[in-house]
Amino acid sequence: MAITASLVKELRERTGAGMMECKKALVESDGDLDGAQELLRKKGQAKAEKKAGRIAAEGRIELAGGGDHAVLVEVNCETDFVAKDENFLAFARQAAELALQTGTDDVNALMGQAADGGTLEDARLALVAKIGENINVRRLSGVRPSGSIGSYLHGTRIGVIVDVEGGDEALHKDLAMHIAATNPRCVSADDLPPAEVDKERAILSDQAAQEGKPPEIVAKMVEGRLRKYLNEITLLGQPFVKDPDVTIGQLLDREGARVHAFLRLEVGEGVEKRAEDFAAEVQATVEAAGG
Repeated sequence: MAITASLVKELRERTGAGMMECKKALVESDGDLDGAQELLRKKGQAKAEKKAGRIAAEGRIELAGGGDHAVLVEVNCETDFVAKDENFLAFARQAAELALQTGTDDVNALMGQAADGGTLEDARLALVAKIGENINVRRLSGVRPSGSIGSYLHGTRIGVIVDVEGGDEALHKDLAMHIAATNPRCVSADDLPPAEVDKERAILSDQAAQEGKPPEIVAKMVEGRLRKYLNEITLLGQPFVKDPDVTIGQLLDREGARVHAFLRLEVGEGVEKRAEDFAAEVQATVEAAGG
């Protein structure tokens, strides 16, 4: 069967694959569009499997919200260049909207959702084949607030959702921006595991005891230092970034508001990036050539 330009065009529109790849697939399938589409899907899956072990620590955080629900989704790629690609952006937005619509907080469940005539996983495989980088939906999480939702995206790399009771929209936005900037561990010290607080107290006690102060002074030093440490890592104890003379706890009291919970995602956090030592790489190449 003759492979016409219109057939190639239609397959490209269906799959987003390159012109030559579409033509080859149509030749292999003897002009059958569905068969060619399936061939491209299988080739895309094979390419994705080859790239799956490559580190993907770039990407973007996508935010989607609607009324009583908001979600953050992290979608990763290998390079900052691809993180700005329109096809990658469209896929990330699609993943976030699907997460919002379905209410799932499980990545595997999300990837099985229907999208573009297949599943979101099919769309990911096609994107890997088209762009040539390892791409994955790494994690997602949502908030169904007890109060109101405040949210903030810092560029494309940090996303925050905060559940606030009381206060106005401006306060909610300020709280989300503050959380993006300071990355608190939790809302208050009461949310920390007691064992962690006890461990920190023991460390501070050992340090203070070595300073040769009387026991009653040591006890006061330890509690003061512990309080300072807890204020640094908890939202309520932190100085407000817009007014460092006021803590978040004081700000909330002043506004008659309360933070129930928050969610913060940052691109690549926890991903071990490969350190490139180009000098060592060149030296190894030279030695290998000399051998």
